[in-house]
Order: sequence, then C-alpha cells, then structure tokens
Amino acid sequence: MIASVRGTLIAVAADHVVIETGGIGWMIYAPRQVLAAPGDIGAEMRLFTCLIVREDALTLYGFKTVEQRQLFETLLSVTGVGPQAALNLLSSGTADELRLAIATGDVARLARTPRIGKKLAERLVLELKGKLDIKGLPVAPGVSPAVAAVNAELSEMLVSLGFSSAEAATAIAALPPDAPLDLEERLRLALRYFGAR
Repeated sequence: MIASVRGTLIAVAADHVVIETGGIGWMIYAPRQVLAAPGDIGAEMRLFTCLIVREDALTLYGFKTVEQRQLFETLLSVTGVGPQAALNLLSSGTADELRLAIATGDVARLARTPRIGKKLAERLVLELKGKLDIKGLPVAPGVSPAVAAVNAELSEMLVSLGFSSAEAATAIAALPPDAPLDLEERLRLALRYFGAR
C-alpha cells in the first residue's frame, strides 16, 4: 500500500494531479477540494493516498488528510460504490457535510451527486448507519448554541438507551424547530420518532 506521496507538483488536470518523486511522476486522482487549491507548479505537495488494484490498472487516489482518505475507504465498502462514485461524493462538499448527510439519512442530498442515484444513496445510508463517527459534526445552520448543547446531551442519552449514533442524529434532526429546550421533552419527542417508524 502506498500511504502517502510527497514531491514536486508538476501538473494539474481536471481530475488528477501529477507529483514527481525520485524521478517518477505519480498520477493521483483527487476530489475537487484538492484540485481547486493544489498550490503552484514546482512547489512541494503531499497527499495521503489509497492504491486501488484492478486486473487492468493500478490507480492512486489522493487526499489532503488521513480522515478524508478513511472516509473514501469507508464509502468504497458500500455495495455499488466504486472509486469514481466515492470521489464524486467527497467532491460534493466537506467530509463533515457528507458524514452528516449520511448520518441524518439525507438521501435527496446524496442522490444529487453524479453517479449516485436514489437507490445508491439509500444503500449508503443503510450500510453506513452507525458506522460513521458523528461526534463534532457541525450543527444545522441557524441552530443556537443552547439548542446544540441540549441536542448533544440528548444524543448521549439516546446512545445510552441502545440507539446508534446515526439513529440518534436522525431522531434529533427530525425534532420540530419549535421543540422546547427542556431535555425530557426533547427525549420524549425523539422516542416518539422511533415509535412512529
């Protein structure tokens, strides 16, 4: 496994970069965030990589962080998701936005990604439910710090009751916007969400 490549950036294309190390130019496919700001040609660049071995090709995929690479590998574990689809998902937003969309079951957002239809988006949610770390994910826009704090406590309570982190996040996302800040009331509403399924 080639875990990372550091060298001189010699080319940037629409879907890949070329980094030269020791006289060898490595073609590395990367998500849009990497390609949008690769640095200057001739400057040093480092990417954390994942090598995909197929019968007819050895292909390197590169990422800015180890976490981004790990998310790519997690996406590949889903039936029907190949490297290009996983790259498209990572290019559709930040890693946190993608993890939040999967954890909250936002099939519509996932299905808008090229090469990801509604069925594959549903499979992503189904197969990755509870497998993604959702601690520290950003809260939805417009959520006050007080609501975010109560929701964090509510999430811990739901997990202690036996629900997965993803299930807790989904139930909290389904709470009505005018739900009271009272923790017990929010817990009752979240449990009602599970009862209605």
